[in-house]
Amino acid sequence: MEIELKLALHPRHTARIRRHPLLSRVTPEQRLLLSIYFDTPKFDLMRRGIALRVRRVDDQWIQTLKAETQSVGALSSRPEWEVAVTDGSRPDFSALPQAALDLLAGIKLKRIAPVFTTEFERTTWQIDNNEAQAEVALDTGKICAGEACRDICEVEIELKSGAPEFLFDVAAQLLQQIPLHIEPRSKAERGYILSGAMHPAPIRATHAAIHKDQTAGDAWSAIMQAALAQLAANVPGFLENAHDTEYLHQLRIALRRLHAGVLLAKSLGQVSPGWNQPLRESMHALNSARDWDVFRHDILPDLLAILGKPSGIAPIEDAALVLINDNAAHARQRAQALLRQPAFTRLVLDIGHSLLTAPTDVQMRNTQAWAGTILEKRWHALRNRCHGFAKLNPAERHRARIAAKKMRYAADAFAPLYGKRSHPFITTLGALQNELGRANDARAGMQLLRSLQKKSATLSFDLGRISGALESDAAQHVNLSGAVWQRLARSKLFWR
Repeated sequence: MEIELKLALHPRHTARIRRHPLLSRVTPEQRLLLSIYFDTPKFDLMRRGIALRVRRVDDQWIQTLKAETQSVGALSSRPEWEVAVTDGSRPDFSALPQAALDLLAGIKLKRIAPVFTTEFERTTWQIDNNEAQAEVALDTGKICAGEACRDICEVEIELKSGAPEFLFDVAAQLLQQIPLHIEPRSKAERGYILSGAMHPAPIRATHAAIHKDQTAGDAWSAIMQAALAQLAANVPGFLENAHDTEYLHQLRIALRRLHAGVLLAKSLGQVSPGWNQPLRESMHALNSARDWDVFRHDILPDLLAILGKPSGIAPIEDAALVLINDNAAHARQRAQALLRQPAFTRLVLDIGHSLLTAPTDVQMRNTQAWAGTILEKRWHALRNRCHGFAKLNPAERHRARIAAKKMRYAADAFAPLYGKRSHPFITTLGALQNELGRANDARAGMQLLRSLQKKSATLSFDLGRISGALESDAAQHVNLSGAVWQRLARSKLFWR
């Protein structure tokens, strides 16, 4: 079983790794590694979560088969079989043990052929703390599929013996001097993306693997692990494809799920691990970029259509739209910079580290009883905030929206305990969030427009027209529809 932490860095920082006090007193080993990855024309191995490669190490070929990865944030573990072979041109299936061959059952082995290669220099350091041993590897090189290539620059910390907590201790020490950032994808996964076998997409929230027979502590850990996995999985996509606004949206959802998990920990009587403030700060730092995304893609097109309807009125000049797009781009760049900061990486690793050991002080509490208590409390808070729903003023709407959001995250977290009977309530709750969120999006849009610098009279006039259209449109929807709240209020409460 391979257990490792994988983190990425910019090539200009590789010298810092070599000079780091943790490694500078250890004699490193350097090797040039060429790996050939194999699959069928229909990528049957990839679809089963299997990576099959033959790697040249010095004058020897090493064949490796890795099964599907299980991850907790940046930490990954996967079954692995490794054996020396005589030829690197194609795999030697006779050298695999039966357990590995069982994973390949039904696949036509004769159709397996090279798909992509990785070629990189690996510098390794062997370190220990008397209780555990790990290998720190710095890999710099490239992945190639046909004529398409992508750079590799990453650090892998692989556990050789002892407890996995040692990997997090090593990473924390490296982060003190090196700006490492989250990169949970294997080289194989990135190679498959480059070859066109995989099309990267934002990772949406998945239900945690919780059930009524678990203790509350185990259920809480599963909820946090699911949220942490979603967060880590969306970091590379946002750093590489920030124009796809869904990556940022899913990042913020993952952060809110983690924050909701911190609040759940308090309900179990756990001592706060100190994640509350860093999570809130991370969410706040991403807000501007997300607000610009919503404004540009959801609000602005409708406003431009409204402004373009009257005949004889000049369209909005390009300068105003360029200014809006430039500010949105700058907000995305600031959000990307946050994800590359050691503080953010440290937060992700700290949560992952803590989840390796389940909380011992809450192990015996019943999960379903705990869930029912939380859901009942959130429901009463939401009912209070939505009293007189149609007449809520802006401040009251905001508080109702926050209560609905807290209810939604709790309901989503505990839904696996209740099965399909939770779906109608959660669907109607989502409609309520949309009703309350519309006014909030308009308010955020007006704040963004006011923040723009008006460098000319024409620019000021056009931005004023857009702002006026937004205010006019928001005024037409100032009265909330009580229907959606009434539907929710009449819904069957699935946890009772």
